[in-house]
Amino acid sequence: MQRPRFLKDIGRNVVFMGVVSGLTDVSSEMIYPVLPLFLTGVLHAPMTAVGLIEGLAEATASLLKAAGGWWSDRARRRKPFVLWGYSLSALSKPLLALAGVWPFVLGCRVLDRLGKGLRTSARDALLTASAEPAHWGKAFGFHRALDTAGAVVGPLVTVALMSVWGLGYRSIFLIAAIPAVLGVLVLAAFVEERPAQPAPLGPAPAPAAPLSPEFKRLLLIYGIFALGNSSDAFLLLKAVQGGLSPSRMVLAYVLYNAVYALTATPAGALADCIGRTRAVAVGLAVFAATYLGFARATGPGWYWILFAVYGFYGALTEGSLKAAVAQCCGPENRATAMGVFQGVTGGLALAASLVAGWLWTHISPQAPFWLGAAGAAVAVPMLLISPGARGEGAR
Repeated sequence: MQRPRFLKDIGRNVVFMGVVSGLTDVSSEMIYPVLPLFLTGVLHAPMTAVGLIEGLAEATASLLKAAGGWWSDRARRRKPFVLWGYSLSALSKPLLALAGVWPFVLGCRVLDRLGKGLRTSARDALLTASAEPAHWGKAFGFHRALDTAGAVVGPLVTVALMSVWGLGYRSIFLIAAIPAVLGVLVLAAFVEERPAQPAPLGPAPAPAAPLSPEFKRLLLIYGIFALGNSSDAFLLLKAVQGGLSPSRMVLAYVLYNAVYALTATPAGALADCIGRTRAVAVGLAVFAATYLGFARATGPGWYWILFAVYGFYGALTEGSLKAAVAQCCGPENRATAMGVFQGVTGGLALAASLVAGWLWTHISPQAPFWLGAAGAAVAVPMLLISPGARGEGAR
């Protein structure tokens, strides 16, 4: 029986890495929505501790993406970094069930993000090595689709475990380890290594290749957008403030992930046709329109529409952006470039969230969304006139 053309284009490695990411995201998203409730309701942690835990966890991931990418390029290996990264994240899930004080949760979250930082750049470089360059957008889109499908399933599993079977937080943390461990087993058994570059003849490693001017321009332009791209937590808070109940807010978040998952693969294929930088620009235009909607929304019904549209932003942007970064560099420093890009933009996103919190408190709840829309509106024309976009012809 012949494989479908689509699977031939992206290759079995991409398919299995998508399965791994999907299983891992089921695990993570089973925990993510209820962890703040566990911290405040069971461990009696203050809200400042909740913010500290998430801030340090994400900062750890951002810094490790750059370091992990550089290390992978130097070692000329991908799979060991990916395998260790997913394993550390899987280990962190059941450890949460043992938490008696909030600093222990901080340690578990840092361990989880340590794994994410270690694996992400090497995994993305392995994805590019597993598919032809003409199909990178499709490969990243497919990977993001399965990853985000896990983000749809995870919260729904948690709702079922709590409402139907009446399980508590600690039981959910233990059960969440099951899909994470399954993901590690699939990775170990079915994902194949792809050499980063040929081994050198002499004992001394080749000097690291410099990051290209195209890469630096893309990072600068996207960084302008990232300064206004605050945490999605502000979207959820705005929806609740606008009239959605907490349970309906979770379902609206599931709707966002469902739209993202369903459209990520065709969006990646579109990026291969029109150009990856152009696809990112279209995604940021959708982001600007969505954030304007969040700033001006006057009733709860609007938020269902806005979360659905927001899913198109993610589908158009995330996979296309990774493919755009990949085409700015060679295989000898691709993981380094991806790590630097994600590390820098992750740090800017943390700053954006801090600014958004200040704007929400001292200006108005609408102010963070005006800022985000403005940053995206500035970045869109800069992307469209950049040399990278002009050099991308329809394929």
